Amino acid sequence: MTTLERTAECTVTFRRDVALQTRDDQVLLGLADRAGYRLRNVSAAMREALAGVEAGMHTAEELAQQYPGSPVAGVLAKIEPFLATGIRLAGCRAAVLERTGITELRPPSPDLTGTTWLRLGKFSLLRRRGDDLVLESPLSKYRAVLLDDAIAGALGVVARPVSEVDEELVPVLALLAGAGFLDIGTEDGFAVDSDEVLRQWDVHDLYFHSRSRIGRTDEPFGGRFPYVGQIEPLPAVKPAPEGPRIELPRPEFDRVRDGDPGLQETIEARQSIRAYGDEPITVAQLGEFLYRTARVRGTYGPRPEARMPYEGSSRPYPCGGAGYELELYLTVRRCAGLEPGIYHYDAGEHALRLINTGVADREELLRVATLSTGGQAVPDLLVTMTSRFQRLAWKYQSIAYAVTLKHAGALYQTMYLVATAMGLAGCGLGSGDADAAARAFGLDYLRESSVGEFILGSAPDELPAPVSGDGALDWRPGNDPGWQAEALAARRG
Repeated sequence: MTTLERTAECTVTFRRDVALQTRDDQVLLGLADRAGYRLRNVSAAMREALAGVEAGMHTAEELAQQYPGSPVAGVLAKIEPFLATGIRLAGCRAAVLERTGITELRPPSPDLTGTTWLRLGKFSLLRRRGDDLVLESPLSKYRAVLLDDAIAGALGVVARPVSEVDEELVPVLALLAGAGFLDIGTEDGFAVDSDEVLRQWDVHDLYFHSRSRIGRTDEPFGGRFPYVGQIEPLPAVKPAPEGPRIELPRPEFDRVRDGDPGLQETIEARQSIRAYGDEPITVAQLGEFLYRTARVRGTYGPRPEARMPYEGSSRPYPCGGAGYELELYLTVRRCAGLEPGIYHYDAGEHALRLINTGVADREELLRVATLSTGGQAVPDLLVTMTSRFQRLAWKYQSIAYAVTLKHAGALYQTMYLVATAMGLAGCGLGSGDADAAARAFGLDYLRESSVGEFILGSAPDELPAPVSGDGALDWRPGNDPGWQAEALAARRG
């Protein structure tokens, strides 16, 4: 790439979400939804300098020259968290580089002269944020706000490796490369392509990881209740859908307590079982399983004084903020006392609602579940977990989907342990068809969609041998592997 005669310059500016308000001799800097900063006894020259920073048209050197003797540098150091790096191109502000994590205000710009090749990074994403076009990457602690169409066009050009671009844009692309948005290579290739760690990350996984944890995002985060007063929260317990109601048997606490193995034995005996006994699971066993894992024990709230302006519920598995957004749908192939069909579990009333008798829908869900087991099982009963997404998003920003997956995992473990204690065959699945589930359950994909699956049935006469079983040539014992063998022996006994 050739060297520029006209060089783009880096300016000092404010982040795009900073509001500058002047009142007499005070200047208030406000950062959207976050704490502001007040400057007092601000001179007219300083107010003029800050207005220039807001416009993003001055380099640090120009500010010092234009306002000699003024404490501009000291003031800018005080308000450094509100600052960003602007890019001036042909006399106009072309882009703003904002920090999304703890890092330097301006990244280093690599030298792109010589036989340098450029390419848009695998993880770089171009999207609309408010009214701005922004470039983001989970590999970067910056966000580039693109204000000039020429830069957006250049990113389209570097979607594939190039060695020549508009000379005027070279410094801009160098800054974007330094911020982690572009790959730098040679005609022989790009070093990043041989990075074994990055090769094993998919774009959506790494982006999701970076946006659901603090460190590389500056978006509003956590329990912030962004829709209070605008949108009503979803109810703590979903109203039961239309359909024939089937009352489920309820277990007795004393019988369950006296009959269950101990916690440690249950944990050690837990297995993923993908085979079933000759006799199917009974509706009484199913009722006990659902009662012990997912029933509503009660509801409470709202409690505005405790930062809980919504109704919560209590259920057997843990849940952030007592939101309990997960719903259960049962696709039944074989269950004594219950007709094959697709049912919704009414956790508030401990009852089933028959919502779909279609054979094709049922077989499609079971077929996908079979594929998820690697073809090892045709489930007797498929439990599909769905999430009422807005139940969480009403409270949590940036982490709502991550939280619902955590809840699904907690419910998986609860189901595993209860199934083991009851002597049933249970197995969590790694994937499912969310579109097929939405069709079968009559759901709006964006309002409520599947996030987990668990298959259940009666236990086979012969349980799977533990990994630590005799004759396993690749077995390397670790810490007390005999515990599992003892627990399984007790279960078989």
